[in-house]
Amino acid sequence: MSATTTATPERGLLLPSLLTLSAGLLALIGLFLPESTAAVRVWIESTAYGHCFLVAPIAAYLIWDRRDSLRGLVPEPAPALALLGLPLPFAWLVAERLGIMEGRQLVAMGAVELLFLVVLGWRFFYALSGPLLYLVFLVPFGAFLTTPLQNFTAWFIDVGLTVLNIPHIMTDMTVEITSGAFYVAEACAGLRFLIASVAFGVFFALLNYRSRGRRAAFILASIAVPIIANGFRALGIVVLGDILGSAEAAAADHLIYGWVFFSFVMLLLVAAGLPFRETPAGPTVNPHAGSMQAGGEMPSLAPKPTWPAVLALAIVALGPVAALALDRQAAPGLLAAVPDLIAPPGCTVAFAPLSLPDRSTATIACPGRTWTATLQALSARSTGAALIEAKRLLIGPLDMEEASFASLPGLPEWQVIISRQPARLMAVASWIDGAPASGGLTQRVQQARNSIMGSDTEPLVVTISTLPGEKLTEAKVQDMAAELHAIISQSNFPGQIARLTSAVMATSSPPPPR
Repeated sequence: MSATTTATPERGLLLPSLLTLSAGLLALIGLFLPESTAAVRVWIESTAYGHCFLVAPIAAYLIWDRRDSLRGLVPEPAPALALLGLPLPFAWLVAERLGIMEGRQLVAMGAVELLFLVVLGWRFFYALSGPLLYLVFLVPFGAFLTTPLQNFTAWFIDVGLTVLNIPHIMTDMTVEITSGAFYVAEACAGLRFLIASVAFGVFFALLNYRSRGRRAAFILASIAVPIIANGFRALGIVVLGDILGSAEAAAADHLIYGWVFFSFVMLLLVAAGLPFRETPAGPTVNPHAGSMQAGGEMPSLAPKPTWPAVLALAIVALGPVAALALDRQAAPGLLAAVPDLIAPPGCTVAFAPLSLPDRSTATIACPGRTWTATLQALSARSTGAALIEAKRLLIGPLDMEEASFASLPGLPEWQVIISRQPARLMAVASWIDGAPASGGLTQRVQQARNSIMGSDTEPLVVTISTLPGEKLTEAKVQDMAAELHAIISQSNFPGQIARLTSAVMATSSPPPPR
């Protein structure tokens, strides 16, 4: 007589899959190391993504919370499912050539999900789909929403002040009332609140609801509520400034107050969602689960997990391998000449010794301050990511979320960054194919094409910056901006670009010593 009994996954069946998953995850981290390090750097540097450190522990807890639903399930490695990963290397290569790091990271996370799918099989993966898909929050995406959120916040303030009959003037992202001016900076857009709210909302929905409708409703609420609440928060700060008669007093520690306000809003959201909580399902046995026959013999119908994992890794590796082959064709960037910088009256220019063939540095000493001008040439086959990274390194450690931005009259290609912590004023510009870089998708497509086909003119990044100094007042910013405008306009950078970055000239002779 024979009998069939079902049980939780036996260690003999689960352990090989766990070992394969561990090895596969390490391989993926190595394969996508730039994406991984960039993500961790954002987690550390940006307050909008600090919660990402909690994503993996939360996913692990959600898996533990679903342990009863795994009874009777055993991994069923499925090498055929690895074919679902065929679009991944193409998508990664497109994102890499376009310089879209979030796209590369999302593809890398797709590779992680593919690894779990082929090693565990469809049934096991489906049982853990909630926790595994929650790992997507490891990717610090959503920065593209900053501008729309800024616009909404500024609009909300404008409408709110009009309804409250408070006299004001709204100019772009700046609102002026009788007590002073408020600037709707990136930090005021509410992105950090929105990202944290969505991550929490998905966690709460997975933990407390079983029906898809209730989960979707709570997740939608976790998206809408923080956006509207941030509008009220920003409006409240401006109204407080009108009451106190001081814009600076109202804006002091506004981020700390913002987090307190956000925590209160989230408590209200949880209080609204708890009455609809559904009791968790009791222990179940999947009718399609693997079984163990009496006598202790394990059926061995599924393939071992190693080869499905290797196949999945080989497929997703095609993208980085193709990018490596393209990069091997790229010659390093070289400056074909030393720039001609013209100092304003009363200032002097001093060039630093030319230590790097792709970079030139000069100091412009003016009464009361010193400017540093740096020119960086990139490979003619560089991607948009290389240009963004070069800008990031030249700009240095600035809190971009708290900085404000401006433009110079008649010089639209230059972006002025005004930082209060540390106190610096900087102008940044870049050129591609001898023309100012737009910074949009068109520029990224242009650089992607150049990275494959090549170009006669190398990209150039230029920064002109003050050293960290004392607190910047509005009058001092205006004075510095006028001086900066004189340096840039007199030096005529657009006219120098072909002379500075022509790949033909750069390969024929090195820059002369200065």
